[in-house]
Amino acid sequence: MTIRDSWTEDPRPHELPHYRTLLDGTDWASLGTARGTGESLPTALKGLLSPDPVVRSAAIGVALGEVTHQNTIYQATVPVALYVAAILNHPVIVAGDVVRVAGMPPHRPALVVLLEWLGDTAYDADDECVAIAERYCDEGCPDECCRQIREFRDVRPAVFSGVRPLLGHDNADVRDAALVAAIPLAEHPVLTAHRAELVDRARRLLATSTHRRRRYRVLDAMKAWGHDTGGLENADEAEARRLRARRMAERNSWTGGYSEDPPF
Repeated sequence: MTIRDSWTEDPRPHELPHYRTLLDGTDWASLGTARGTGESLPTALKGLLSPDPVVRSAAIGVALGEVTHQNTIYQATVPVALYVAAILNHPVIVAGDVVRVAGMPPHRPALVVLLEWLGDTAYDADDECVAIAERYCDEGCPDECCRQIREFRDVRPAVFSGVRPLLGHDNADVRDAALVAAIPLAEHPVLTAHRAELVDRARRLLATSTHRRRRYRVLDAMKAWGHDTGGLENADEAEARRLRARRMAERNSWTGGYSEDPPF
């Protein structure tokens, strides 16, 4: 039995497996990636834990690049995400050595890079993305891509269990990256009890951080969860919200037609 088969049979699907179990128990060659199959992933995933930062940097580029392309969730994305979540507390990752990954900002701790990837992947499978996809599918998004999104959504509690301990990390960059990763994961019904904690941390992030992308994401989550963010936004964010509201109103009032069916 592969790990992929066991996700639906495990009586405790919300527990995060050990990273060695994921590495050795997954039939990587049978899983689709952005570049074919995942047969090269075991070597790359092992490299994430190399004591050599050069090797680790290259491994991050390969491992994450294989399952990251145009906001798509692939067959191999789920076991890679579980593996990444499972190694967040590994001594090599916790040590905080910086990595340089092609196509990413340089000189950042591997822990931050991995958390940001988890967050980006979770946002690609969040409620809003699913709603948009299903809007254009006659039968609830039946294609392969949407099936992979649903598989990722099923394991959000397991991934969250790896991210949550880092919400109180001493390093602000780490804990803010963990918060942004945790927010879309907490859309899962079994994690709703954690939202109050995340909102409290979001308020602290908004009071201290100037990181635009992180601010937008926590503001969007707070609004979606019914919290007033008026006093937490800066001038640029307030103006962006007004523009977005105006565009949505214009879109909702549009009575014309399209020359072809969306998405275009």
